[in-house]
Amino acid sequence: MRLNNFQNKSLEELASTLSVSPINKALKKFVEMGLPSKKSEAYRYFDVESLLDGEYESLDYTPKVINEGEEIVIENGVITTAPQGVRIYYEPYKQIDDNYFDPLYYLSHALYPRTIKIEIDGDAELKIVHRFTKSYAIINYRIVLFNQANRHSTIYEHFEGELVQNSLIMYGYDMHIAQDSSFRVVKVQTMQNQNYSMLASHKINVAKNASCMFKSFDLGGDHALQFLKIELDEHAHIDAQHLLYLNSDAKRGTVSQIIHQGQHSTSNQEAKNILDGASRGIFDALIKVEPTAKYTKAIQNSKAILLHEKAYMISKPQLEIYIDELEASHGSTTGQLSPQQLFYLQSRGIPAVEARKMLVIAFANTMIETIRDSRHQELIRNEFDKVFYSKED
Repeated sequence: MRLNNFQNKSLEELASTLSVSPINKALKKFVEMGLPSKKSEAYRYFDVESLLDGEYESLDYTPKVINEGEEIVIENGVITTAPQGVRIYYEPYKQIDDNYFDPLYYLSHALYPRTIKIEIDGDAELKIVHRFTKSYAIINYRIVLFNQANRHSTIYEHFEGELVQNSLIMYGYDMHIAQDSSFRVVKVQTMQNQNYSMLASHKINVAKNASCMFKSFDLGGDHALQFLKIELDEHAHIDAQHLLYLNSDAKRGTVSQIIHQGQHSTSNQEAKNILDGASRGIFDALIKVEPTAKYTKAIQNSKAILLHEKAYMISKPQLEIYIDELEASHGSTTGQLSPQQLFYLQSRGIPAVEARKMLVIAFANTMIETIRDSRHQELIRNEFDKVFYSKED
């Protein structure tokens, strides 16, 4: 399968190629928008065309018997393991967003018409492991996730793909955060050595009086973008934090839209970016306040440290506001490590590499330490060490 072959095909031709009904809503929207390119708003800082031009094997997503285990394991787009007490189904998804800004959100739904539906009962803490074992393949799947009102849940998300080569992962969540609930997502993803590239499109609906925390820790190299569209109802809150630590010629980052729809909704979005080698970091983020969202409070900020003269940060925080009754701010800074601080540490006998690491981890720690579980704090720091020292080899 070569995704570039989908360009300029009619709805009927594409439906026949993909064995999908021509009345499929997601397929219709994809044909209207077309394949993304360097001219597309969401992909203007990312070389998506080279990924779409690759030749990939298509996979079979026939459901398998789900074994009992402590984690939810999704292997090549199919659930293989899940703990007791978690309800998991495969079923069509009928609440597709009509106005998502990434056309691959619609292609992903069209290619995977039976989504993985996960219903979380009560207060829960779950780990989802995404495992990829197929090389030179397009691995595409969608997860629809529901929690319960007045409950508090946490998802820890990890990725395993060290044994594959040159695969393209297209996946994403459609999350429905119930009224009066709180929901936390902690994503840790280390990519390196061209194992795979990823395009992940997430849609998050945060209901009245609900709170969502979405923290992503993206480390290493290769090419990946995560897309977020978050809609906030009355008195809803989102805390979105993104940590990038990139090396080699990586191109990774976040493209997001946070949309305030209800009164008294609040958002806090923060990005910390550490870029080494010839890497490119991307933070292209919009906060939109609708006329219905009076008394909104929105904060958005991006900070970047460049560790190499070839490193490049693209930071574009944006506000789009249609009312006067609100508090809103946004900002962006980019700089280098302080030569004075490096000199001070080295003058105390600390090697240059360790001095750099100390300053870098101090910059990142304010975000890492917001993770409540100390085990996951340690996991993030271990992954950070693995990536930091690998570039010195």
